[in-house]
Parts: sequence; C-alpha cells; structure tokens
Amino acid sequence: MIKIAPSILAADFTRIGEAVAMLNESGADWLHFDVMDGNFVPNLSFGPALCKSIRPLSKLPLDVHLMVENPAFWIDPFSQAGADILTIHLEADRHANRTLQRIRDCDMKSGLALNPSTPLCSVEPLLAFCDIVLLMSVNPGFGGQSFIPNSAERISMLREMIDRRGLPTEIEVDGGINLKTAHLCIEAGVSILVAGTTVFTADDPHDMIRCLRDDSHVQCKTGS
Repeated sequence: MIKIAPSILAADFTRIGEAVAMLNESGADWLHFDVMDGNFVPNLSFGPALCKSIRPLSKLPLDVHLMVENPAFWIDPFSQAGADILTIHLEADRHANRTLQRIRDCDMKSGLALNPSTPLCSVEPLLAFCDIVLLMSVNPGFGGQSFIPNSAERISMLREMIDRRGLPTEIEVDGGINLKTAHLCIEAGVSILVAGTTVFTADDPHDMIRCLRDDSHVQCKTGS
C-alpha cells in the first residue's frame, strides 16, 4: 500500500500540537521531518528537540530526513529523540555504507537520499544497506517547489534496479507532490509520498491524503 508522509515543515509552528493531532486522525502513515542545517542546504529548520517533543503526541512512525553535513553525528541524538526512520544524503557522507549500518544498529530504518542531479548508479553499491531510497524531486532546501519533470523516469529506473536485485528496499519521493505528480510517481514505482504544502493547505487534509494514496486518481473534492 502507498504510504503518505506529510512534512511537518509545512505545518503552522504556532499550532504544531494541533497539526500532529490532525495527522493522527487523517490516515497519514508517517510524520516526515525535514531537518536542514543551513550548510548542506541554504535553509535552517529544526533538530532533535522537535522530534522529541512530538514523539509522545503520536504513534505514527517519525521519518527524519537529514539535509545536513556530517549526518553521522546526528544518529544518536535522533535515535534518542524517538525517530523510527533516519535518511541521510549520499552527497553529504563519504562513508555512507558505515553510516547506514550504524542507523540500523540503533534500531531505526536506514534511508539514503539523492539530489535530482546525482546519478542513480551512485546508489547501486549501497542498496543492500538501505531500507529506503529517497529521491528528491526538487532541489532540497525549501518547501513549495515544483516537481522536476524527469523525476518519474528516475523512479522507474531505480525501481528496476532494486527489483533486479530482489531487494525489499522501498522508494520514497519528496518535493512538489500533488494529485497529478503523486499519480505519476505511483505509476513509476514509488511506495512512500512526502507531501507538505499539498496536505496542509487543503480544505480537507484527510480527504487530500486519501486522494494522494488513490492510484486510480479519482476526482478529489480538495483538488484535481
């Protein structure tokens, strides 16, 4: 089944508890945390403290996406904060296989993210260390960007690469996800959709989450 992981970055931070409560009842599968350090990407968001404060408010898996330099430094802090999935960027880690194994050793699922310009062949030697590969469908660092058109093709190529090896690795996509692009990604082989602005600006976020997951792309009252 397709998983929907709304990004907390798009929530109203003055009402973060209400946003989490809404997502708990919405049918969302994971809560996604976009962690940015102002160095690896040109923006600054939040760290383990927010993850720790939200952990008691939700039973949903906490999906942490590290857009930071030196991601290995943050394994223990996010593990202690209650993260269930920790994704690092290949471009930020020279020893990604070691870092991914350390994430698993801390009883978290390991994820590896690739920027839109990073060749897919670079992830091939690391697939056995990954529970998830996250393909960025925008350039990381800011919410609300438009989906890069060749992202669906990259998803298809990665899906073939994973299936050829008989691995259980899931594909996650992040950036510019709406009803149209969600359908393209699902057709291409994605199993996890990160959606921020599309969910939090919808008239009915519950209905939007249902529609994003619906591979038949039926008409949704909150969008088309």
